[in-house]
Amino acid sequence: MKNLLLAFIPVFVAVDAVGVLPIFVGLTQDAGKKQRRLIIVQSVITALCVAVAFMFLGRAIFRVLGITVADFMIAGGAILFCIAIMDVLNPQKRRRIPAKDLGAVPLGMPLIVGPAVLTTSLIIIAEYGLHATLISVLANVLLAGIIFSFSGILMKVLGESGSKALSKVMALLLAAIAVMMMRKGIAEIMVAGRV
Repeated sequence: MKNLLLAFIPVFVAVDAVGVLPIFVGLTQDAGKKQRRLIIVQSVITALCVAVAFMFLGRAIFRVLGITVADFMIAGGAILFCIAIMDVLNPQKRRRIPAKDLGAVPLGMPLIVGPAVLTTSLIIIAEYGLHATLISVLANVLLAGIIFSFSGILMKVLGESGSKALSKVMALLLAAIAVMMMRKGIAEIMVAGRV
């Protein structure tokens, strides 16, 4: 149970469903209720497929390319840090995309499951195990779907400024997790004597 909670928290921060909420609302503002529901289902299915495939195939890809988990921790941490900085400095991510494509791209991938979630999930597998990581990713993606389903109510409660403020806090947490990942990767390389 402790491993599940420890795996859940970084994935929750990486998914940042509340931070993606204003983007979802902006992208689906012209969609009807039924169409919005289809977009949510498509985004959840896309996100789950990408995340689960990466969890199972990621290690094999590493072996073929000669990449270690420590290398990925440093690279992934650097990317996460850049994503977090971009989110803090440039929260406006609105795009004009046909409604039929919204669920898969950009909502399912890369907004729900993007580099942050892929990097985080692969790293926490090593720390907390496959089952805890798999359950936490499934729970977080489904939670994102639920949050999107109640987007109208949540946006009224949070307001646009509240949602933006919460998104910035999530971005700062993501930056802190990125620094931690880079630190652990560097420490692992130093312990292995590869520096």
